[in-house]
Amino acid sequence: MKRKKYYFFTILILGGLATISPFSIDMYLPGFTAIAKDLNTTIDQVQLSLTSYVFGISIGQLFYGPLLDRFGRRKPLYAGLIIYVLASIGCAFTHSVESLILMRLLQAIGGCVGMVAAQALVRDLFPVNKSAQVFSLIILVIAVSPMIAPTIGGYVTAAFGWHWVFIILAGIALLIMAAVYFYLPLGKKADSTISLKPRSVLANYFVVSKQPQFLIYTLAGGIAMAGPFAYIVGSSDVYMNIYGLTEQQYGWAFALVAFGMIGTTQLNHLLLRHFKSESLIKVALFYQTIVGVTLVGGLLYTGYDIFGFTALVFLFVAGHGIMSPNVTALSMAPFTKHAGSASALLGSFRLGVGAVVSALVSLLHDGTSLPMAIIMLMCSLIGLIILNSGNAVVKYRARRVDAEREVSVLV
Repeated sequence: MKRKKYYFFTILILGGLATISPFSIDMYLPGFTAIAKDLNTTIDQVQLSLTSYVFGISIGQLFYGPLLDRFGRRKPLYAGLIIYVLASIGCAFTHSVESLILMRLLQAIGGCVGMVAAQALVRDLFPVNKSAQVFSLIILVIAVSPMIAPTIGGYVTAAFGWHWVFIILAGIALLIMAAVYFYLPLGKKADSTISLKPRSVLANYFVVSKQPQFLIYTLAGGIAMAGPFAYIVGSSDVYMNIYGLTEQQYGWAFALVAFGMIGTTQLNHLLLRHFKSESLIKVALFYQTIVGVTLVGGLLYTGYDIFGFTALVFLFVAGHGIMSPNVTALSMAPFTKHAGSASALLGSFRLGVGAVVSALVSLLHDGTSLPMAIIMLMCSLIGLIILNSGNAVVKYRARRVDAEREVSVLV
């Protein structure tokens, strides 16, 4: 019983750390219109504050990976969370969209330490053959974020104003920091043999990126998982300005779509008892591509009412719950010493693609949901192509090596 309690709280805290950034993305979405009005700007400009946040996550993770390997998990974690709290307060008291974009960048640079540390700690605290299941449980915690964050954000914005969203985010980070201090196991200790000189850091990243399994699943998964970013960035405009929902109604619609990911995350936990992660990823990518084609095709020829649109987005996002934990587990599996660097590189690429995708949604904005839907489809399709071609190359090289060995034995 004590072991189960320890397991539960560890997963909960790791999930909380990994949820900081998703919660920061989702909670202020219903306030886009209010922010644009209050700061005397446009929705497109407010969307760039989300792009800067995603970009900040991508860049910040590259710094935290080596720091987590060199100094252990705790010190960099505390430093990042303090930066996040201060930047959140800065967001709350900003008076221009330019300063909001800057504060969101700093907020992301601080908060992204939770994502890197959580992934590295899973590698520290759990066996490799259990990591996919652990990541499924952590993603279950993360999946609660898009269910409740926009809903909470909608009510907070309507009742108190959008500034209070960022005050609440700062408070959440402080609570998570306290939980880390009192309850979370230490994980890997500091390693003084790891150098923080730029050349050594780049060399470590190069070692990680050369690993074929890491490269394939990071590229394929990172691009495919940018699809939901397109939805996140475009959803408030689509639901509130095209379909006419209020802030609160948008929060509930967003939560409904997120529920699909929660269900498939739990399904993934069960499927792993019978199927390998490699197979589940391939099926999930193919499934998302088919749903994406249906969504884009319908928007091009007939259009969808709010129920049809939401149903298809629900089905698309549901594939994320199968793909994400398996991609993360397979990407991290080959590493022990450089787990922090691998986690940082994985997260940086994933969020870097997300930043590009979110910027594209803003740039291609035409008052319809079509640009968002096309980008969602292209993400899953490109991910599927990379996965199949990458695995084919690895198998070809393996057969070639085996053939050369047979020839050398005969000679």
